[in-house]
Amino acid sequence: MLWVDHMLRIRDDQDQTAFAELFDHFAPRVKGFLMKSGADASLAEECAQEVMATCWHKAHMFDPARASVATWIFTIARNRKIDVLRKQRRPEPEDLGWGPEDEPDQADVMALQQESEQLGRAIAELPPAQRELIQKAYFGDLSHSEIADQTGLPLGTIKSRIRLALERLRHAMK
Repeated sequence: MLWVDHMLRIRDDQDQTAFAELFDHFAPRVKGFLMKSGADASLAEECAQEVMATCWHKAHMFDPARASVATWIFTIARNRKIDVLRKQRRPEPEDLGWGPEDEPDQADVMALQQESEQLGRAIAELPPAQRELIQKAYFGDLSHSEIADQTGLPLGTIKSRIRLALERLRHAMK
């Protein structure tokens, strides 16, 4: 309850003393958590600072009925760690290939063309109700709900017919 009181003081009164105490307690623990999950010391320190700043700026979002203060803070830390990892995996513009791409291998082109023709025949052989839904979902780029609205069919029927159609297509493509 001590930390809940701190969060409520931060949320309601922007109490800097409460935040300093919260920071002193949780920042080293967040840094340790991040280091144990693979971050180096400087990245963990930076992320811990950002996590605690988020606690200050988003204190109004803390709900003691939903989570403890520690759970809330460590969830923010976990999400921040995921964001950093995603950013690290994203290629920088200079790493992206520019210019003309190599010509694809003719054998690959032929195989893709044959598979496309086989798929076209398999779709044509579907029962009309299933074929229509597959076309709307995959070629019309409609969600199941949008298809249900458009056709007047129940959502469960849409899902069942699409599932059956996909099973038939899988079998036909083997």
